Amino acid sequence: MKKSQENIYLTTKDFLVSGESFDLLYEPEKEMLITCPAPNKEDLSSYYESEEYISHTDAKKGLLATLYQTVKKYSLALKLRLITFLNKSPGSLLDIGAGTGEFLKLAKDNGWEVYGVEPNEKARAFSSEKGIDSEISIDDLEGKQFDVVTLWHVLEHLPDLKETISKIETFVKPGGTLIVAVPNFRSFDAKYYKEFWAAYDVPRHLWHFSRTSMQKLFSGEMKLLKIKPMIFDSFYVSLLSEKYKTKNRFSIKAFFIGFWSNMAAWRTKEFSSLIYCFKKTK
Repeated sequence: MKKSQENIYLTTKDFLVSGESFDLLYEPEKEMLITCPAPNKEDLSSYYESEEYISHTDAKKGLLATLYQTVKKYSLALKLRLITFLNKSPGSLLDIGAGTGEFLKLAKDNGWEVYGVEPNEKARAFSSEKGIDSEISIDDLEGKQFDVVTLWHVLEHLPDLKETISKIETFVKPGGTLIVAVPNFRSFDAKYYKEFWAAYDVPRHLWHFSRTSMQKLFSGEMKLLKIKPMIFDSFYVSLLSEKYKTKNRFSIKAFFIGFWSNMAAWRTKEFSSLIYCFKKTK
């Protein structure tokens, strides 16, 4: 997508690693935002090299990390309940962007046959310590299919979006389920914090989705069953956003913004993060 002054939605920066500025370009056809300039694939990994990038560690040091890990335990149980409800009984599960393996470990302990993909070496090491070994790339699983495929806050990180989505769809068995969780740039907290909204997370997040874009990006074989909110995300994202905006490591105000974002979303359905549940029809 070519950059012009008219299609710049806003300019933000990498608050976590580099401090570099990036534009978010609005793509009206799919109602999504695109990070510009996008890093080269060879350079992407350098933007994840931070001890504060919590999803690649099991760290509990610091208030935000402690809150993240505490909420994650509850969220893992909800994720397991969701995949079991949609699949009716345990089957084969592929988690793309498996991180440190907590979700797959829980699923395995509850009878699922689990597989993971995680490009980050450090995260794979943590996962391996739990008895969960992950592949480095989705290309390593070519030709395989699964009852359930999940991407929990991962799609926004993946280069070559159209081609990658096509590959992901091939991993879902006919009648199987694809579950994709992503941030929603149409949420109240995104509009409130603007360039400080932590879920933009440039340039690690290459794409920024709306409810409309998530229904346009997948093929006709993928029937959207339901969209579910991730209630806790507005609080965690607001805490990080306040930190980026005010430099305060903790803010009571963030809880009010997170609460108000959820209250507004009961009417608009524009929650801070949303889970999209698809069923493959063919």
